[in-house]
Amino acid sequence: MRHRFHALCPYFAMFPESFAESWIKRLTKRDDTVLDPFSGRGTTALTALLQGRNAISSDVNDVAVCLTKAKTDPPSLGRLKARVSQLQRDFEPSQWKWQAKDADEFFRCAYAPGTLGQLLYLRQELVWKKSRVDNMIAALVLGSLHGESQTSKRYLSNQMPRTISTKPRYSVKFWKDRNLIAPVRDTFQVLGDMIAFRYESPLPVGNSLVLHTDMRQLPRLIDEEARKSIRCAVTSPPYLNVTSFEEDQWLRLWFLGGLTYPKKGVVSRDDRHGTADNYWSFISDMWRSLGAVMGDNSHIVVRIGSRKISPEQLKRGLSGCAQFSGRKVKLVGSDVTEITGRQTDAFRPGTKGCVVELDCHFRFAD
Repeated sequence: MRHRFHALCPYFAMFPESFAESWIKRLTKRDDTVLDPFSGRGTTALTALLQGRNAISSDVNDVAVCLTKAKTDPPSLGRLKARVSQLQRDFEPSQWKWQAKDADEFFRCAYAPGTLGQLLYLRQELVWKKSRVDNMIAALVLGSLHGESQTSKRYLSNQMPRTISTKPRYSVKFWKDRNLIAPVRDTFQVLGDMIAFRYESPLPVGNSLVLHTDMRQLPRLIDEEARKSIRCAVTSPPYLNVTSFEEDQWLRLWFLGGLTYPKKGVVSRDDRHGTADNYWSFISDMWRSLGAVMGDNSHIVVRIGSRKISPEQLKRGLSGCAQFSGRKVKLVGSDVTEITGRQTDAFRPGTKGCVVELDCHFRFAD
């Protein structure tokens, strides 16, 4: 049965666990360490643990770090339920009624008043960066924060995509044009339902290190002993001029303590590169870090994409940048897949995103 932590929170531009699983099984053995310098929703790290491997992950995105930690270092069911019960007991609806009423128009249209009050309360109370339990609660909320509420009661918001947060002005117009009203949801009840569902799967075991950092810092943060065990990297760096996590995940970032509106370039200068020259410089930095931290004869599997550059150009660029690893690199193989059924088409018809992805398998031929 598919582990229920995998779908804890849908994520734009995510690769499926079957992708990570097939490469990890093929390229590593038990107790090896698998690296993902762009952890995203934590698919590589969780899959590694479920396959008896260890994991090291990094990301600059708060949402990615929260999700990866929740999946790879979850608290016990008892501690989690106790904390949710405590938060529910301490919640004073009247205290948060006025804060919900004074919120920006987007939030008042996105959530029913009672639901918004609960979210504002949890946003203030959860210390997700310091507490494993609060981190899991935050991750569970992120997974239900927005989505197709007309077809599923697990989502707290007015009708939205489940993978990205649409912009405030666009969202309000979308809802008003269609006379859509935010559903009345009890956040604590949704949390209880999600906990019961997710914890049906056994908790993963194994060593997992999640670093809240830019991948360029990995050589400084991963010690020599740990580097010897890194046999494989399975990762997907940001695509060229396709998406910006600071814009597309802005509502989840808000819940974790971020801004009340989308903005790019605040967290990362690599969030979305618009020119090929800047992008390949960024990919070269990735190779420098991989070359510094990975073990002898280790493997690198990269999924990459672009809106305009052909797969062949992507392969040449990715292979050319590999020289900056400072090591001998061999391209073992590559494959192109077509992207179909983009969820955002239902909410933003006609948008042009990435239509193909390229998978490349490299090996450090030490």
